[in-house]
Amino acid sequence: MPTFGYQISHEQFTPRRLLDLAKQAERAGFGELASSDHLFPWSNAQGQSGYVWSWLGSALEATGLPCGVVNCPYERYHPVVIAQAVATLCQMYPGRFWPCFGSGEFLNEHITGNHWPEKAARNRKLAEAVSIMKRLWAGERFTHRGEFITAEEVRLFTLPEETPLAVGAAITARTAAEIAPWADALYTVWKPHNKLDDVIDAFRSNGGEGKPLYLKVDLSVAPTMEEARRLAHEQWRTNIGTGSVHGELRTPEQFEAASQFIGEEEVAASIRMTLDPEEHVELIKKDLALGFDKIIFHNVGLNQEYFFDFFGKEVLPRL
Repeated sequence: MPTFGYQISHEQFTPRRLLDLAKQAERAGFGELASSDHLFPWSNAQGQSGYVWSWLGSALEATGLPCGVVNCPYERYHPVVIAQAVATLCQMYPGRFWPCFGSGEFLNEHITGNHWPEKAARNRKLAEAVSIMKRLWAGERFTHRGEFITAEEVRLFTLPEETPLAVGAAITARTAAEIAPWADALYTVWKPHNKLDDVIDAFRSNGGEGKPLYLKVDLSVAPTMEEARRLAHEQWRTNIGTGSVHGELRTPEQFEAASQFIGEEEVAASIRMTLDPEEHVELIKKDLALGFDKIIFHNVGLNQEYFFDFFGKEVLPRL
């Protein structure tokens, strides 16, 4: 059976507030939590960016929900450190933590001052990092000297009870094809279904056949469409655009400059907005028909209590 999750947005809320929102999500009927690992928000209007690895243990203890995180396991981190963090959470909360790995954004990774390679090289570096982590989770002791990463005489002594899935994040069909050989599942974001088909097909035809599919859906829920558009524009216009651009920008101010001419209508066209719970249900059924096993919902405005009330009472019961 598919599960429906709630997006924990560290870029928009303090960690303390997010812990309360996680509990509210569980009470509202959501069956998953998902999060991201950022050092910076995308805009000053969002204005937060807590350290997710401190927060995850609290959330898993405070709720009974599974929880995932999207992480870039190289550059500002070493993959051995991320492997240890994942193994510890999986040992403490068996079957409830799923790490997802992507090639990162310059926004978060520029702090090391190192050269930021092109996307194809970042995808190869990601595959190398994941191969190191998988060997560590299997209990190996080894030295690795690869194209990008060195890991000298490494081993994890505290191992996960179950080997975690290494979920791969991909927005485009090209990236989905490149991560398919190593990814144990695909995590992507909503777009028109014919374009989602391309991403799924690329993943399945390059090694991902039969593997789980996860989808993140950005939406804006409010009592009126005018308010839904306003809330989305205030918080999320910096996130409207192509991944090829977003991966290269350095600061929240650059994201703000890149989005200064994006209006409410452009934002509304890029995320889900409807006042009709039945329309939400029909759209979700179309998502499920594509084969998704998890769907994570992110209400991009700050009105999270309204979202819980609306989705918990009007949408989730219909599913």
